[in-house]
Amino acid sequence: MRVLVVNAGSSSLRLRLLASDDDVVSDIHLENWDGDAPKEVAAWLAELNGVDAIGHRVVHGGPEFRTATAVDDKVEARIESLTTLAPLHQPRALAGIRMARELLPDVPAVACFDTAYHATLPAAAATYALPAPWREQWDLRRYGFHGLSHSYAARHAVDLLAPHPATRIVTCHLGAGASLCASKQGRSVDTTMGFTPLEGLVMATRSGSVDPGLLLWLQSEGGLSVDEVSDGLEHRAGLAGLSGTSGDMREVLDARDRGDQAARLAFDVYVHRIVGELARMVTSLGGVDAVVFTGGVGEHAAEVRAEVVARLGFLGLAIEADANANANADADLSALGATVATLVVTAREDLEIAQQVREALG
Repeated sequence: MRVLVVNAGSSSLRLRLLASDDDVVSDIHLENWDGDAPKEVAAWLAELNGVDAIGHRVVHGGPEFRTATAVDDKVEARIESLTTLAPLHQPRALAGIRMARELLPDVPAVACFDTAYHATLPAAAATYALPAPWREQWDLRRYGFHGLSHSYAARHAVDLLAPHPATRIVTCHLGAGASLCASKQGRSVDTTMGFTPLEGLVMATRSGSVDPGLLLWLQSEGGLSVDEVSDGLEHRAGLAGLSGTSGDMREVLDARDRGDQAARLAFDVYVHRIVGELARMVTSLGGVDAVVFTGGVGEHAAEVRAEVVARLGFLGLAIEADANANANADADLSALGATVATLVVTAREDLEIAQQVREALG
């Protein structure tokens, strides 16, 4: 089955056609995508032959979508109803679905949800300590995100480490958005994001976890509106808010290396949060066999990997400096004598989506 993978980000659009053996047949990537069906995409699709199915990345599946699901009008409407839970991404995913249905109306489509991998979270990890009527009326729980990336990275790490067994894996998806996931025998048992993609780690422009009392104070005493607080947390916080840069880790590292103290603080806060949350993931697993870095920052920021691993050496992590500095694509960075493996895995959400599409369509 040849699968066209549609990955609609908050401002970009990536389409990739994978052959039945997962080789890349063709792809196209657009930045600053406004949600319309661009002429270049229509022309690119017209030149493709043999698209058997379409797989869409959808960030939020809510309580209903726990597996990849064939798209019809009812499913599309339900996805739209979840927009308030992922306002940056859900509208773009819907735009991608509608674009594909318009341009390829006879090709079956499947929605693959970032939240679905975390449907296996135990109740202790998924439940917020909120009043029961709130939780029951609005399905308030920790959903988790980046599931397509975490699932692929954890499974691929097992393959890279074979024949040595690895059943307890912490995957670190570090990009503009960032989250950690604890996987045991291929199932998510804990993660850092929650009801929305705002919880957890410090991100490029998102705050990650903050004291909820602080947010209430900003509204009751600081005079900020809900929209102002939301905009600040989503777009002006994180590395951007700490460093005064765009939030791109490359800019933060460049500024830090020039002696900029705000950039130094941003880097330190970023790493501090990762280290604390990673240790919590290990606790949820009862130990760890491998730590995996993936995503734009995870794959390319050797300084981040080195600092995180150095601070967690007591867990048995250690990396070889040259291997870390020169890591390219999938690689084992573990130093001789390390009892826990440290890996870099290239993010391939497209492969995870294609696999789920084939399983969903039989």
